[in-house]
Amino acid sequence: MDERPPGGGGDGCLVGLIRIPVKIVAVLVVLPVRVVWELLVAGGRAVRRHVLGPLYVHVLGPLLRATGWLLTVLFKLVLVWPWVGLWRYVLSPVGRGLAWLGRGAYEHLLLPAGRILLTYVLRPLWTAVAWVGRGGMRYLLAPLAKGLTWILWALAMTLFVWPWAALWRYVLAPVGRGIAWLAAAVYRYVLTPVGHGLLWLAVAGFRYLLRPVGLGLAWLAVGLYRYVLTPVGRVLRWAWHVAGQIVAALWRGFTWVGWVLVGWPASRVYRYVLTPVGHAVREVWRTGRAAVREARAAVRQALFGTPPREPARSRARTLGSTTAADAAPADEISRPRRQG
Repeated sequence: MDERPPGGGGDGCLVGLIRIPVKIVAVLVVLPVRVVWELLVAGGRAVRRHVLGPLYVHVLGPLLRATGWLLTVLFKLVLVWPWVGLWRYVLSPVGRGLAWLGRGAYEHLLLPAGRILLTYVLRPLWTAVAWVGRGGMRYLLAPLAKGLTWILWALAMTLFVWPWAALWRYVLAPVGRGIAWLAAAVYRYVLTPVGHGLLWLAVAGFRYLLRPVGLGLAWLAVGLYRYVLTPVGRVLRWAWHVAGQIVAALWRGFTWVGWVLVGWPASRVYRYVLTPVGHAVREVWRTGRAAVREARAAVRQALFGTPPREPARSRARTLGSTTAADAAPADEISRPRRQG
């Protein structure tokens, strides 16, 4: 028998009615949440890249390494080096001295004394004690032990075995057989009918009560999943995708507006205003410096009578050479010809 819920043309209308408010809620709620989430992610990445990373590399890392080195040195000063020095310079020499003294005492005093004591005292005494022990064991302790063993066996049988055997044979066994017969009768004439009745009741309850209720709940769960949860999930996934596209579009728009309002005017100002102004200022500065040098040379000539000459810094030089660019090359004349 098919337990599927009845469906018809009204399913599409129901899905449409559920999807419209879900879309509205998604646009009003999911989109701001997605925008705030993207901003928080970008801010977190910027803080990690420009604040936490340099702070760890340049401050926390050296501080932790210095702290570890200091703790290691303090640990060695307090707990390692004092005990190493005590062992190396105090306990080890004392131990070697005591070991040498003990070996000497053992070899020259205790070992000879032990040999004498063993040879002349302990060995004869042990031989005598062994002879007395063998005689006493054979003629006194063995008969006495046999008699005590027989007495203890008789007492144990009388006190612990025979009473319990009689109790089991004449009391517990008959009572056990009666209880077993009573239990068999109760099982056959009471428990078996009651069990059959309970089983029939359970089968009837399952067939006429639990199974219809379970089928109804299953039908309700299938309908809820098919006509409510599935459309809501699809709408939420669509809203999340649309929110991502909107955020990406907003970011591209913000980037374009920033370039139009700030980047492009700044590049135009730098290229067509600041660069010509810089070139002009550099030319004015160079002309002024040349005029100052010429005036200084004229003053020097007027005061000291020295001929004006161009400062060494103003003369153009070739790359990697000390000869001015406009200076004529010297004649290639050998040394003996010049002297002649």
